[in-house]
Amino acid sequence: MSSEDLTARARIREAAIDLFAERGIATATIRDIAERAGVSSGLLRHHFGSKEGLRDACDEFAMAKMNELRDQLMGPNAPVDPTVLGALHPTALRLQVYLVKSMMDGPSTSLFDMAMESGRTWAAHADIETDDLEAWLATMVALKIGLFVMRDQVGRVLGDDMATAAGFRRMVRASIEIFSRPIMTPELADQALKALDSLYPIEE
Repeated sequence: MSSEDLTARARIREAAIDLFAERGIATATIRDIAERAGVSSGLLRHHFGSKEGLRDACDEFAMAKMNELRDQLMGPNAPVDPTVLGALHPTALRLQVYLVKSMMDGPSTSLFDMAMESGRTWAAHADIETDDLEAWLATMVALKIGLFVMRDQVGRVLGDDMATAAGFRRMVRASIEIFSRPIMTPELADQALKALDSLYPIEE
């Protein structure tokens, strides 16, 4: 494959990520994406075969890039570098908005599965105290997705669009503060778990 082909493929992928995020998977057309990328519809089909194939490529690229950014911040022995935090915007926000849009537009569950697999990889190096890691990870993925699903509502309340540096900073800062401070004491959490087990006993 020539360097020109590689460049065209990347332009098509980037244009698709933007348009899928802006309009949704169903609404963004092959023609729109090709026009945004400055290529012909035929060249787009040459590289990706179909809109479904293009979406799969976008999903894989976006998830891989987010995993790279995550590892820079949260990988084994990785220090939290302010320059890395700065680099997360607008790259991370753009990809997160796309990933949520792709996941919500279904019907494929592969993207959620990729997020779960990414979580398992991260959890292997993290100190997670849980008896049910799958439920812990699935809940965490859903919570993270919910923040972007509710993007417009969050932005309305804050008075800052999450797509702006100011809004993104407030969202990330609040997330860090929430996850850094336990909402429940260990004693209260233990009582709640015992009450839950009493109400919904585990069937052998």
